Amino acid sequence: RFCLYPELPEDVAAPQPPGALSLVAVSVGYFLEDFVDMLCNQNLRQSWELLFHHSVVIVCFGVAVLLQQYVGFALVALLVEINSIFLHLRQILLMANLEHTACYRLNSVANLGTYAVFRVATLAWMARWLLLHRQTVPAAAYAVSAAGVAVMTPMNLVLLYRLLRSDCFK
Repeated sequence: RFCLYPELPEDVAAPQPPGALSLVAVSVGYFLEDFVDMLCNQNLRQSWELLFHHSVVIVCFGVAVLLQQYVGFALVALLVEINSIFLHLRQILLMANLEHTACYRLNSVANLGTYAVFRVATLAWMARWLLLHRQTVPAAAYAVSAAGVAVMTPMNLVLLYRLLRSDCFK
């Protein structure tokens, strides 16, 4: 979407290109399914952070879909999920006991690089956008968006610390 519509990040409150609402709605469905799967198949002590993350995303994206507003902001937030590819591959490599391979090291570099770009920088951009547009965003939309960014930013910084400690500073 961002390649086809480079103006999208400039006005995330404007009407969005075709398919944008559907993409965010499908993402809500994915997070709901993954949430239920984790509740049914994982230990709550091990998955509570991810369950909390999914809850925040479901609420924020759900509001955007239901109101059909600030869908562009949700699209920007979905950039964070690009890094999930490398996070999931990291887990698969660890489960396969391939922690000491070149593949794991390459993925670790890609993981940290995409983490910086698609998690840290995206959340920083979102926080900046909210601060700059505070006067023009309706109070309810601002509250949901600001709460989402306020929750996700420290969660992602803690995860980054854990990744650095595990993969770089052993």
